[in-house]
Order: sequence, then structure tokens, then C-alpha cells
Amino acid sequence: MSSSEPRINSYREFADDVLPRIQANNYNTVQLMAVMEHSYYASFGYHVTNFFSVSSRSGTPEDLKYLVDKAHSLGLRVLMDVVHSHASNNVTDGLNGFDVGQSSQESYFHTGERGYHKLWDSRLFNYGNWEVLRFLLSNLRWWLEEFKFDGFRFDGVTSMLYHHHGINMPFTGDYNEYFSEATDVDAVVYLMLANSLINNILPDATVIAEDVSGMPGLGRPVSEGGIGFDYRLAMAIPDKWIDYLKNKTDEEWSMMDLSCSLTNRRYTEKCISYAESHDQSIVGDKTIAFFLMDKEMYSGMSCLIDASPTIDRGIALHKVGDSSNMIHFITMALGGEGYLNFMGNEVTRYIFCLFVQFGHPEWIDFPREGNGWSYEKCRRQWTLMDTDHLRYKFMNAFDRAMNALDDKFSFLSSTKQIVSCTDEENKVIVFERGDLVFVFNFHPENTYDGYKVGCDLPGKYRVALDSDAWEFGGHGRVGHDVDHFTSPEGIPGVPETNFNNRPNSFKVLSPARTCVVYYKVDESVEETNGINVISVSEKLEMDASEQKNAEESAILVDHGDKENPQETNDRDTASFDEELQKDGAKQESIEEPAASVLDKKIVGSKLDEPEVEEMEDRTPDD
Repeated sequence: MSSSEPRINSYREFADDVLPRIQANNYNTVQLMAVMEHSYYASFGYHVTNFFSVSSRSGTPEDLKYLVDKAHSLGLRVLMDVVHSHASNNVTDGLNGFDVGQSSQESYFHTGERGYHKLWDSRLFNYGNWEVLRFLLSNLRWWLEEFKFDGFRFDGVTSMLYHHHGINMPFTGDYNEYFSEATDVDAVVYLMLANSLINNILPDATVIAEDVSGMPGLGRPVSEGGIGFDYRLAMAIPDKWIDYLKNKTDEEWSMMDLSCSLTNRRYTEKCISYAESHDQSIVGDKTIAFFLMDKEMYSGMSCLIDASPTIDRGIALHKVGDSSNMIHFITMALGGEGYLNFMGNEVTRYIFCLFVQFGHPEWIDFPREGNGWSYEKCRRQWTLMDTDHLRYKFMNAFDRAMNALDDKFSFLSSTKQIVSCTDEENKVIVFERGDLVFVFNFHPENTYDGYKVGCDLPGKYRVALDSDAWEFGGHGRVGHDVDHFTSPEGIPGVPETNFNNRPNSFKVLSPARTCVVYYKVDESVEETNGINVISVSEKLEMDASEQKNAEESAILVDHGDKENPQETNDRDTASFDEELQKDGAKQESIEEPAASVLDKKIVGSKLDEPEVEEMEDRTPDD
């Protein structure tokens, strides 16, 4: 469904047309669904009929190898969605019915009710059977060695772990729910064997479990007595967002409830967070963007007209500058150690990507009898993002900025995660991830000037990412050239005397429905280099310009300029060279721009102090 045309796309088309988009948005991993052969297209590939065959709908095995090789050449890892939790019920073309010379009690599947999943209409494996273990373990080795996949996402792990398959089971965290006669010990042993085998074949493989129960030890190594997965999907998070969007007004959103839902995971067991998936947006249900903006997405996304309050809210929350972006960003920043964007509205950053951002704004609907076998909602509308006068480009730009922020500061891999403020009255959440300070203002109307936020380290802070910046479709209300100096709070080492249990604080401007991320300035490096550094958002703008023109200079054009950006870039580059020659200085390249100053031209080192001050005094309209 990655094609812009209403048809099934091929592996080669995906490799050539979609993978470059994923790479451009700074993702590092692609997760592919429905690779194993399956008879019913609308099953998402979950009703597997041939475990050792590539789905022929999208091409040949050589075509799939081309896709994997192309991804690797772009620096992308490739994970495969493997379905070992159940199999198609088909007898004619499926594994069901094969007895491999054994009695029915010793076949691939359990007999009776234990061998049938009543909600999925599929057969359930007998993991205690030696032949089943050989079959499934050989299957994993086949995909790793023959197609060079970098790991797997195991589908339906909750169904495997328990005899009740998680059906009508509200897991509360009570350990009796995990370790009892309801636990399928044979399945647990198989998963331990599977992870051991994968790691022996490919030590740096990534293996993810789709588990909603939160089984203790699921994400710990087998050598520690764990089941051996690297990550668990944080499946409760998208359900929480859908509940809020469907059932609560903006004023009813609870900051504490959101914070607890996003951080509800076991220490040292890593999770992949995601805001929505095909489960939330299939067959008539809506994506987050469509929940937020609904029918106005058809008529109100043009930049040639003023945004309506609905569109303004939708873009903000979707990215965080207005609403949907806020949802995606706080999910990424607080929800786990990796981030998944799914089916066109998200992708993965450990980061994982199932097809890429904003390719389908409405909903997913596979061809089926109920819709006349139509492909209309089973495709990716890439033109929406590519059309310059449509606001979808802002949402995509922020998606790219989120990932660039992690590339620069590696906050997802940091074990430091502290929520210091869940302000219910003002609808503000403040937390630290790594050495970054995140300030989310979910209030629909209120802007707070001089809002006090706590932090760990003393010093000077600047803006690293601002959802309200012009390039993200925001209003540019936060100044990126402002230095925020901390003040000590209370007695050092005595948390109860600190501000929100943090030893230092600084004050910020927090507009309604925005998120601003602050980083601590390394003043010693700054003084040594004598370089004016740039923010993540500015670096992304430079990257976008390079993608379009391939050889542009490192001077950034003011977001407020009304002139042609290309002409301005050329003129400023020439002016910059003249200044350097006049000073007898050598132009130096800026390979790793740090963070800061939006709406300010970036210049190299060794400029005279009066000239720097003159540039800082300019307004965006100069």
C-alpha cells in the first residue's frame, strides 16, 4: 500500500520511491509487514499460508533482496514482521492439515479449542512439539541468512504467552497474572530459544515483541532468565490517545494521566512507543490527524488561506505546535527508548518505519467485499506532502526535526528521564530526558510568559527545537536568540527544598499548544570555537535546501524574508565571503552545527564583535 496509485506496490518500487523518503526524515530502521505469503490481502499478512515464501503480490524473492540491499545502502536497518503466533486456517494452501507422519495429537497445531483462535479464525501452534520448534526456528534462520534482515518484530506475543491469549484479560500488573497455570510455558521456552538463535546468528540483531500484557522479563536477556527481546511495543499508548481524542475535550485532558501512561514501563526493559497504528485507523476508523481536523483536511490545508481554528489546533497537536504533532512528539520523547511511525502517519526510530509520514491522512481500508474491492484508501498520497502550498509539509518537517533532535542529543538512549511537573491547572508537562528539558503546553488558549521550569544542571540554556517555529507551520512566538540562565533552588542535595525536586530552574515563554525543547550550552566550547551555533530546526532547513539544490551554502535565510530564498542565499554567501576577505580571515566550515538561534543568519567564526552585534540586532523582516 505504499504506492500513490490505487494498486499493490512492488518491492522494487518501494525501494526506489519510498526508502529515500524514510532516510530523508532521519529514520534509521524500516519494519516491513506482510512479507510472508498469505492468501487474504486484507489480513495485513497475519494469516500466513507459506512461512518460507515471499509474498508474490509485490514481486519475487530477488525483488525483496533488492529492497533490503537498497535499504542497507541508505544506512537503514530492515526488520521483518514475523508471525509465529498463529497460522492460516486454510487447508488447501496453508500449513493446516499437514500431519508430517504424526498423529493428530502431535501435529503442528493443538487439537480442539486450544488449537483455534476464535477471534482470529486461525490455528495455534503446539510449541511443545519438537517438529514445530524445528520448523519455526529454521524459519527465522532462513529469513536472516537468505534475505539479510536485521531482526524481527514478533506478532501476537501476548496470545502466545497465555492460554487465554489475552482475550478479555485486563492486565493490572499483579504478578499472579503473569506467572500461573494460565502461562503457556511451552511458548515461553520457544521464544527464549528463538531469541537465543537469532542472537547467535546475528549478534547485533534487533528483536521486538508485540505484547500488551507487560510480562516481566520479556525484555531481558535469556542469560538472566528473561525471554530475550530487545524491545517491547508500548501498545497501551495509542489506545490512550484514541480514548482522549474520542471522549475528552481539551480542557479535560489530565497531565498526570498522560504522563503516567507514557512512562508506564519496567525499569531496564526497553519499549518502542508509538502514537497510532493500523489497529487504530483501519476500516473506517480515523488517524489522529483526521480525528483532529476531520473534513477540514479536504479544504483547509492550503497555505494560501488563513488556517481555521480546527486546522490550527490539528497541526499543533499532531506535531506539538498545535496538537497532533504534540501527540507524536511527547510519545517519542517520553514513551520509550525507541519511536515507531506506522503506516504513513509514523515510522520507526529506534526509529522504525512502516511506510512513512503523512502518506494517508484519513484511514486505511483494504480492498474487500464491503467497499467493492476498492484500493482508494489503500495507498499513500505522497503529493499532499510534496505540494508546497499545502500544510502537510509542516507536519512532515516537524517529523524530520524530531528525529534530527535525537540524532544530535541521543536522548532516546538516555536512562535519565525525570518528570518534574504535571501542572493540571495550566495544562503543562515538564520533563528532562538526557540533558534536554522539554516543556509541553497543552492548554488550548493560555500562553505563559516567565513560566518557571526545573532542571538538573546549572548554566545557560537555549532552544533546541520549537514546535511553534515558522517552518513547522507555527506562529514564531518563541525567541531562539534568548539565553536562559538558571537560578539555584533550595539547599543542594535536599530535594524537598528544591523547585519541583530540581536543584535549578529557569524561566521560559510557553505559548498555547506548543512544545519547546531546551539544551544546556557548553560555554567552554562556545568560547573556544567563537562560533555562532544553530538550532536543530535551522539545520533541518539547511538539509532541506541541500536536498533540493544539492550544493547550497551553509548560510541560512531568515524565515521572515519575503525575497526569493535562492537569491538571498546567493547574495548572503557572496557578502559573507567579502567580509572574510576584508578581515584577512579564512572561511571555516561548520561540520556539526550545535543548537540555537532561529530567525538569525548563521555566520562563521572570527567575525569582529561589532559586526556580530549588528547582525543580532536585525529583525526577521530586515
